[in-house]
Amino acid sequence: MDDAWRRLRRDRLTLFGAAVIVIVVAAAALAPWITPYDPYEQFFDGLTLEGAPLPPNERFWLGTDLLGRDLYSRLVYGARTSLIIGVVANAVAVFIGTLLGVIAGYAGGWVGVAIMRFTDMMMAFPALLLAIALAAILKPSLWIVAMVIALVNWVQTARVIYTQTRALREREYIEAARALGAAWPRIVTVHILPHLVPHILVWGTLGIAVTVLLEATLSFLGIGVQPPTPSWGGIIFESQSYFLTAPWLVVFPGISILLMALAFNLVGDGLRDALDPTQRGRD
Repeated sequence: MDDAWRRLRRDRLTLFGAAVIVIVVAAAALAPWITPYDPYEQFFDGLTLEGAPLPPNERFWLGTDLLGRDLYSRLVYGARTSLIIGVVANAVAVFIGTLLGVIAGYAGGWVGVAIMRFTDMMMAFPALLLAIALAAILKPSLWIVAMVIALVNWVQTARVIYTQTRALREREYIEAARALGAAWPRIVTVHILPHLVPHILVWGTLGIAVTVLLEATLSFLGIGVQPPTPSWGGIIFESQSYFLTAPWLVVFPGISILLMALAFNLVGDGLRDALDPTQRGRD
């Protein structure tokens, strides 16, 4: 573990990604204190005489949106939405994937075959189309969107955990534990799960980037987090008709989404390389 931390500290890209994550998390946590305005407040002087959004200026640092609301305040509060959905949805997805992967990998037989064929069936559906279908059936809200994303994002984790569990099940120390009469819950929790933690950490981190992008996509399509709740994808959705006349309404949330996804991908790659150097450079 000490070697892993040393490798992480020497990886500049991982440190950059971690720094971006810390800044975004701090901004989201301190949003009421670092934003000058309420993200829902519409200012009469927040629009031009023609009713167009204001560009960045001394009062509105990143300009205003189509309703005269401060874009900077909405972006900071939108970070909360992205982080909540990213962390909650991915945690649920990793839990489901780990649970099913461990059961299928350790039990084997018809149980393992049934679970993995169901996983393959889920992987055959495009995640975005499945998420759109589920979001259209259910009433979109912050928690519904998180659960929808979790239900379509667990399959990759399940596949990886299944493969690792199958390999661990054949190890000599697992055979010795069975010979000594250890029950399967003890074997799984004491002898298998600790060896899966590095894989869970890596896929948990990488999955947040995918979740953030999927949430932004659903919000952009109008079936994600509903207005007036600020979200980065929702801001772009609301402002798409102003792309040419007010490009800051698309550029700033777009950069935020890009940086967030990039940061979690960099940290996930760094964790993979540090915890399993044999995977270094493999994509």
